[in-house]
Amino acid sequence: MTYVVGFAPDERGRAALHLAAMLARSSGDDLVVCAVVTAPWFPSMARVDAEYHAYLDSQADDALAHAKRQLPADVHATFVRHRARSAPAGLLELAEQRGAPLIVLGSSSAGVFGHVALGSVTDRLLHSSPVPVALATRGFRAAPGLKVRRVTAAYGGSEGTDDLAAAAGTVAARVGARLRLASFAVWARPSYVTRLGAEGEEAVLAEWLTEMRATTQQALVRLRALPDGPHDLEAVLGFGTSWADALEDIDWAEGDVAVVGSSSMGPVARVFLGSRATKIVRHCPVPVVVVPRAAAKELAHQATQT
Repeated sequence: MTYVVGFAPDERGRAALHLAAMLARSSGDDLVVCAVVTAPWFPSMARVDAEYHAYLDSQADDALAHAKRQLPADVHATFVRHRARSAPAGLLELAEQRGAPLIVLGSSSAGVFGHVALGSVTDRLLHSSPVPVALATRGFRAAPGLKVRRVTAAYGGSEGTDDLAAAAGTVAARVGARLRLASFAVWARPSYVTRLGAEGEEAVLAEWLTEMRATTQQALVRLRALPDGPHDLEAVLGFGTSWADALEDIDWAEGDVAVVGSSSMGPVARVFLGSRATKIVRHCPVPVVVVPRAAAKELAHQATQT
C-alpha cells in the first residue's frame, strides 16, 4: 500500500514527512510525497498564464527536491507534482488514483507547538476525505528508525467507538504496537453551584465513571478475542476540568499515535469531526489519525476474520 503525503516547503511539510516516515516504517508501506499545484479557475490564452504555470511548477519541483533530501533513507517514496483546482482536491484525487488508505498532513504553522492545529487544507479534508487522515503535531519530529509503539483509540462506549477500537486493534497488531483505549471525562463545576447541587453532580459523574470503566473492560474482552488482535492491551481514563487537562491526565510517550473516529452526525463514508473529536484532536500532544466510520467498520470487519 501507499500513503499520500501532502508536502509544503515549510515546518508543516517537515512534520508531515517525519510522521509519514514513522508510519510507513512501521507498516512496511511506501509513500507518495505530493506537491499540489493549484490551477486558476478561469484560464485564458494569455502568455502570462503559461509563465505563471511554469513558475508554479518550478516551485513545486523545488519543494519536492527539498522533501527528497529530508526523507530518511530507510523509507521508500516517490515524489509527484499534481495539478488540481485546490490542495485538498488534489490530495483526494491522488489518494484515489493510488488506492491510498491514508493521507498524511502537517499542522498549521499558526497553532500551538506540540499540538495538532487545523489549517484550511486539513480542515477541508477532515470534512470530505473518504480515507483516514493522519495529522502531525506542529513541530513533530521522529527519531531515526522510530516506529509506532502504541496506538491510543479514543473510546466512548458507543457502537461506533467499538468499531474504532477494533479497527485500531487491527492496525496496532499489523505494526506490532500496543493498543490503549482512552476515555475522557471533562467536568468543570461552576463556582456558583451550591453544595447540594455539587453533590448531585458528583453522583452523576461517579455513576458515569463506573459505567465507563465497565464498558471499557467489556471492550477489552472483545478485543482479546479477535483472531489477530494486539497482544498488549490496556484501558485508561483521563479526567480534568478542561479537555486540555483530561488529555494531559494520561501519559504520552515517543512513538504514540492517537486514533479518533468521525462523528455519527456526519456522512458515513467520509471524515466529519464532531465537537468531542475536534477537542481531542486539538488538545492531543501526539499525532492523530482521524478515521471515517465506513473505514472503521471495514477494518473492524477484517479484524473478526481468521
